[in-house]
Parts: sequence; structure tokens; C-alpha cells
Amino acid sequence: MLVDISISKVNNKTHRAEGKYERQESIMGRNLPNLNSIRAFEAVARHLSFTRASEELNVTQAAVSHQIKGLEAQLGVMLFRRHNKGLLLTKEGQAMLQPMTNAFDLIADATNLIFNSEIQILKVSMLSSFATGWLMPRLDRFYTEYPNIDIRIMVTNKDFDLLKAGDVDIDLRYGDGKWPHVESQKFLPEEIFPVCSPGLLKGGQPLKTLDDLGRHILLHDNKVIGWKEWLDDAGIKGVDYNRGPGFSHYQITLQAATLGHGIALGRTPLVLEALKKGDLVRPFDISLPTGMGYYVINTNTATDKTKVRAFTNWLRQEVKLFEQGN
Repeated sequence: MLVDISISKVNNKTHRAEGKYERQESIMGRNLPNLNSIRAFEAVARHLSFTRASEELNVTQAAVSHQIKGLEAQLGVMLFRRHNKGLLLTKEGQAMLQPMTNAFDLIADATNLIFNSEIQILKVSMLSSFATGWLMPRLDRFYTEYPNIDIRIMVTNKDFDLLKAGDVDIDLRYGDGKWPHVESQKFLPEEIFPVCSPGLLKGGQPLKTLDDLGRHILLHDNKVIGWKEWLDDAGIKGVDYNRGPGFSHYQITLQAATLGHGIALGRTPLVLEALKKGDLVRPFDISLPTGMGYYVINTNTATDKTKVRAFTNWLRQEVKLFEQGN
């Protein structure tokens, strides 16, 4: 079936103004170019090929070329540069491509979710500390927004790559983003700062100033950077950063701090729920960015990209709420 992507001229007139074409103005007060032209542009820009775009859209190359020329006339800018080896996007074309691709993906995803009433399974791997400390308190909002997607959380450690094994669709990975053979997108940075039970602020040796740190037990997370780096950054001398119990699991470290066994280093975003509830408090307002963080890595082997995009889009929304303190 051929798709008609000809320029519609009904109630949308294009005219010159001061040597440039004005944008067509659609209903609802939005300044939108012809949508068929946008569809043609997105296909050509994604493939950097009129031939492949015409095959995808099931129209002739001449029709695609006509749409691109019309769009460039509407916008008053060139979107492509032609050269011997093919096409290049201009800076205006580059600025348009990703938003247009995202928009078409959202439209396709919304349509797929309406027509596909079957339950879809999305397998996501992550550290257990991230699952319990950040994801679980928010996961009910995902179920509300996407009732047809069931998440299977696969808890792993950072030394085993479930994504490489082909057992998951998405990996929420902690680190510095430097992993070979994968593309990663950082969605949450990390900072460290002391946290403790509210009871440590009182009692026989109340924790009130930085000088009081030397009289309290330091709790350690064995796997990551910690007290030495924070103490050096804060300019604190005379505290033995090697002393105190250590734990191989971060949630146990936080539990020890909650029970009043000592002072731990809180790691955003894993500790903020405990701070909100009042189980832990920050005795000092000094934070150190670690350069580490949480990254989204997804595999191209997923058979249904809709569920992957649904989760990653939801994740971005939740990060915005998190950054606003929600």
C-alpha cells in the first residue's frame, strides 16, 4: 500500500515574508510544518539516504525529495548538505532529528500499547542496593502508567554482566560509564556524605562538629570509595579512616548506621528514602561527588522495543521528580 505524503494545501498556505517562508500554522495554535514532510525528513535523516527512506515509507525517491524541499522552504533553512559520499545533516537538521525520532517513537509506543493488550515481560538487572534503596519506592507509579508491562527484577553484582549473557532487556549499572562494547546513558550521579542515627546527635558523646568524628565508629562499604576520600576533601585530619567494621553489602552498612552502631557514608540516590523517613540524618552538610553513577544500558536483542522505551522514558520522569525532591 502506497502512503500519500504529498503536501496538503487545505487551510495551510505557505507564503514568503522578507525573503523567507513562514512556518505553516496548524490548529490548536501550534506552529507545525507539514507532518508528512516531517515524516519524510526523519526517515532520510535517520538513514542519511533518500533511497532507504523511500523504501521505508513505500514511496518514490522523487516524492521524498519533494517533501524535503517543501520542508526546507517552510522552515527557511537547509536541512541536508549533499556531497560525493552521500548526505550530511546541517546543524539545523541535527537539532531536529532526535526530537522528531522521539516523537514518532512515542506515537508508535502509545498505539502499540493500545492495540496490544497482552501482558509484556520486561527483564531488568541491577544491584540489590539500587533496587531496594531507589527503585522499589517508585515502582508502583510505573505499574499505574503501564499496567500491561510486568517487570522482572534480576538482582546481580557488578562483576557479572547479565546483559551480555542475553538474560535481560535493560541493565541499570553502577560505575564510571567506561564499559567496552556497550553504549551507556547516565541517569543518576552519586555523591557521598556522612549519615547516622538521630540518637548519635545526643547522648554521652554527641556528634555536633567535625572534630567529634574521631570519637565515633566509622562504618565502611567494602566495595567502593569512602571515608579517606571524604575526609581529605573536607580537610579533616587526625581521624583513622581505616578503623571500624566493614560490610560487603551497602544495605547492611545503612542498617548498622540506623541501629546506631556508627556513622556511614550516605550515597545518593540510595540513602534519601531513609533520610526522608527520619531513620537516618545528615550531621554535616558536606558532600563529595564521586564521579560514579547509575547508567542505563539496553540490548538490541529485545524483541519489543516498546516496553524498553516505556521503562526508560518512565525512568527519566522519575529522575526529574527525584531531583525536585519528590
